[in-house]
Amino acid sequence: MITSVHNPRVKAAAALRDHRQRRKEQLVLIDGVRELARAISAGVALREVFVCAELCRSEEARRLLEILPKSAERLDVTEAVFARLAFGQRMEGVVGVAAVGAPGIPGRRRLEDIVLPASPLVVVLEGVEKPGNLGAVLRSADGAGVSALVVADPRTDLFNPNVIRASLGTIFSLCVAAAAPGEVLAWLRGRGLQILAARVEGSVSYTEVDYRQPTAIVLGSEALGLTSLWSDDDIRAIRLPMLGVADSLNVSAAAAVLFYEALRQRT
Repeated sequence: MITSVHNPRVKAAAALRDHRQRRKEQLVLIDGVRELARAISAGVALREVFVCAELCRSEEARRLLEILPKSAERLDVTEAVFARLAFGQRMEGVVGVAAVGAPGIPGRRRLEDIVLPASPLVVVLEGVEKPGNLGAVLRSADGAGVSALVVADPRTDLFNPNVIRASLGTIFSLCVAAAAPGEVLAWLRGRGLQILAARVEGSVSYTEVDYRQPTAIVLGSEALGLTSLWSDDDIRAIRLPMLGVADSLNVSAAAAVLFYEALRQRT
């Protein structure tokens, strides 16, 4: 039982809250029962798991403890030590550490490694900055059956624990990649996808588009929207109606509307 917050293993894991340390160590912190369960289900190789048995009160937490892989070292800690590792006020009793290059960890997949189905629905996020928004888009993409999500010009760390938390661990089950915007555009064109760019000034309503064909939906950052790269003649600018004083929705809300319109048409 680890009882000190100054324990080297605890300090090393807690340091992974900082993106510079995650990049340096090539490790990611996975906090939460559902998130860890989905990581395990996706085949993510956990290196170690910190467990506070006193906090594992839910049936879901107890089931998770039963399926922890034997390859992951279990480190039991006190509630005070666990508070050093957990994010926010949600302390569910289990936090894991996985290597960035391990199977199932997102963001290291190359574009050319993505295998698309016959009529894919691909999502591109350009320059999205807020971890919570990125995680929420991932959650909606998972729910709507999106084939792949590509982050172009990432402004936030895909391994940010807040991204993992906001996605409810769906980041591990989705096909996720990151690349430069120009590479992403060339990749989409090379696969013959119709490209729909969500813009406030879009000329076509989002409901007037046929999403049943191979399609890519491109969304931009909260503050700046999409860059001029996505303004070529072969890219259709679509819009969501805004009937109030605001001129746009939060990117995660806009994404959910578009994904589910695509799902409605496809089903």
